[in-house]
Amino acid sequence: MSALSIRLPESLHKNAKVYALQEGISVNQLISTALDEKLSALATEDYLEQRAARGKRNAFEAAMATVPNAPPDAADRK
Repeated sequence: MSALSIRLPESLHKNAKVYALQEGISVNQLISTALDEKLSALATEDYLEQRAARGKRNAFEAAMATVPNAPPDAADRK
């Protein structure tokens, strides 16, 4: 594990303390978890952009052409 020193605005640090206390974790753990969630979201965005770049419109339309034209199930209409 490595150490990282960061500077936070006082209001952000205060809120971090409040939520860490509510969650029963340390501010360090809260920040680590928050950073992990953000990095995961960024990685997912990169992955989806890469997949989209490989997509072919004609292949999509060919796949959609195989889907039957039927009304939605009753449970899906709500």
